[in-house]
Amino acid sequence: MLDTLEQGRAAYRRRAWNEAYGALSLADQARSLDHDDLELLGTCAYLTGRDQDFQRVLERAHHLNLSAGNQARAARAAFWLALTALLRSDKGIATGWLSRAGRLIESRDCVEQGYLLLPLAEQHLAERNGAAAHAAASRAAAVGQRFGDADLVACARHLQGRALLDKGTVNAGLALLDEAMLAAMTGELSPIFTGLIYCSVIDACQKVCALSRAREWTAALSKWCEQQPDMLAFTGTCLVHRAEILEFEGAWPDALSEATRACGRRAPTDRRPPAAAFYLQGEILRLQGNISAAEEAYHNASRWGCEPQPGLALLLMAQGRWDAACATIRRVVNATTDPFERAKLLPAYIEIMLSGSAVKDASSACAELEELAENIDTDVLHALAAHARGAVELADGDARTAIAPLRRAFQMWQQLGVPYAAARVRVLLGGVCLSLGDAETAGLEFGAARAVFRQLGAVPDLVRLDAIDKQTRSHRPLLTSRELQVLRLIAAGKTNKSIACELSLSERTIDRHVSNILTKLGVPSRAAATAYAYDHKLF
Repeated sequence: MLDTLEQGRAAYRRRAWNEAYGALSLADQARSLDHDDLELLGTCAYLTGRDQDFQRVLERAHHLNLSAGNQARAARAAFWLALTALLRSDKGIATGWLSRAGRLIESRDCVEQGYLLLPLAEQHLAERNGAAAHAAASRAAAVGQRFGDADLVACARHLQGRALLDKGTVNAGLALLDEAMLAAMTGELSPIFTGLIYCSVIDACQKVCALSRAREWTAALSKWCEQQPDMLAFTGTCLVHRAEILEFEGAWPDALSEATRACGRRAPTDRRPPAAAFYLQGEILRLQGNISAAEEAYHNASRWGCEPQPGLALLLMAQGRWDAACATIRRVVNATTDPFERAKLLPAYIEIMLSGSAVKDASSACAELEELAENIDTDVLHALAAHARGAVELADGDARTAIAPLRRAFQMWQQLGVPYAAARVRVLLGGVCLSLGDAETAGLEFGAARAVFRQLGAVPDLVRLDAIDKQTRSHRPLLTSRELQVLRLIAAGKTNKSIACELSLSERTIDRHVSNILTKLGVPSRAAATAYAYDHKLF
């Protein structure tokens, strides 16, 4: 047994998790392992995806420590049983283990008191009570520092950071997350805590759209996972994060490959694939124009518990099902209260509203997005807000006002290294130039956008550019959807005042639309605009 046990311990030190699991299991069959070696076996089970074995080992460790009168270590095993139950959303089981652990150490001054504060902080975060979460995490950090427990300190610091993010104190929150990640990167933490903190911190960075940090920590997580080929516990999440970054950077085939790997990478037991991987598949396939495959991916995401939005709503819009797209995105936005989640939904909401000429709704959402960008204060949100503002102003017929936010958005997307978003802004800038009679610059903007779309394989965007080119070459004016709507009402003989009333817009806005229409058509009057529209079949 000693040889097998030593082999298992040596394999554990080398992070050869499958080998360690096998050797420790054999040693355990020959003679039951003691507390320390049971912990090693449990860690190997967790990291190799043997969830049921991990739970059985923890239960054994708990009862073994109880029998030996070691209540603190029994409470530590109960903490892990509670934590894994929480991760499975088994709240009743988790509460039972936490209550038992609390009774075991209620009169003891031990580090486990700090560990039991971690689930409490998580619960407060789930309830959107950032102040209570921060207080619980701060107490846990103090216990960890007093006992010199690096795992507890790092986990508590990261929870403090998440609580600050939840309260809107983004920079201070990110600083605490950075501190926790430093401990993970430098090997100060146990393997399971290292993976948990990596994943949680990257999720938090993605939530607040801190793209540069998400890139940095995802690269570090990838390196850590690659050094441990046996590990399954965190590799699926790592692949999803890598795929998200690759999509941002415009490496769509690589992103799709990583997301597909994540969907298929399962543990030897029945661990579910990450639902976010299916959603990401759907996003890339939609952008590439593979509508049926994207639809299937979104459905798989929903099946595994991920709300496939706003991607599915954008897919409905791409299919020409505007009413369904509007109904879907309105439902999701109206049901979402978390400001970070709303910030991710609003750009799609604005795009869909503009596609249906609901400029007023888009403008209202744009104002909210701008306010969120100011409060959260990350580069991605500022770029999204400027992008949306330019699109709204252009759709509303105010091309001159649209120029500044679009230029600002383009510069930010360029600096962030997000080529697809930058190219889409260039299409809008081309539309601005056409509206202002600058066909030469419009051609440059469209040409630059086309080159990026070709490189990315963004087929739907190329098709839309082809339609613009065709319209431009035929010398048909590039009227916005709102301007076409106004032109139809002009042709119906309605006054500016009645048009404003019908479209729920100000009369001043309609005056501007009419002026733009006359300029673009090159006609002197409303009657001439009506005649031109019928002659050239503009509607």
